[in-house]
Amino acid sequence: MAAKDLYHNIVIEALQKDGWIITDDPFTITFGSRDVFVDIGAEKTTIGASKAGHQLAIEIKSFINQSAITDLHRAIGQFVMYEVLLDELKITREVYVAVPKNSYDGIFSEEIGQLMIRRQKIKLLIFDVETASIVQWIH
Repeated sequence: MAAKDLYHNIVIEALQKDGWIITDDPFTITFGSRDVFVDIGAEKTTIGASKAGHQLAIEIKSFINQSAITDLHRAIGQFVMYEVLLDELKITREVYVAVPKNSYDGIFSEEIGQLMIRRQKIKLLIFDVETASIVQWIH
């Protein structure tokens, strides 16, 4: 199992503040003889909430490496892999990549980031590191 991301606990706190219940830490996808680990599984069951009944698999990315392109490449690859596996296994969880606001304002706001979001239909959870809160959901 991979080490937890730098912002793992901050994302958990932000999700809980937003009414999400952490169901898995990590969320495990088993396919054949392999286990694949997504950072967090979460669900919202509050009656009347806009996301009630939704279940998520959230991959957290800190984007702290020297190359933002390498970080972007890794995030997209994981997102696509998790989406394919969940679809194949008929598991109804939406995959999101959680990124700090400064990363969204950086590589994801550039043309290459916007292209990847649009073409790969990447769903993002943008969080504020300082306040441990969700800034925006991009579906």
